Amino acid sequence: MAAARIKKGDRVIVLSGKDKGKTGEVTLAMPKDGKVVVSGVNVATRHKKPTQANPQGGLEKIEAPMHISKVAHVTADGKPTRVRFETQDGKKVRVAVKTGDKIDG
Repeated sequence: MAAARIKKGDRVIVLSGKDKGKTGEVTLAMPKDGKVVVSGVNVATRHKKPTQANPQGGLEKIEAPMHISKVAHVTADGKPTRVRFETQDGKKVRVAVKTGDKIDG
């Protein structure tokens, strides 16, 4: 299995689908499933029945997972970039391909 190129806390841009062009932060990464949850993106509406805890019921908006191939890291100027791994000072770090900036720390 490939190393995780996108992790929790990364700023990403959506490359395809109904939310194409939107940016957000990864709130949950599921590398085994190949999916990520991005804040404010891919929002699904769920109908909730009234319960004792929530007597009103109603509509609930949640962020649904999306495939990791639909998102890419964002550079400082807001453009998508690929990620590569380099060894710096004996440590494996993620580096933005377009700019050469370190993503980790």
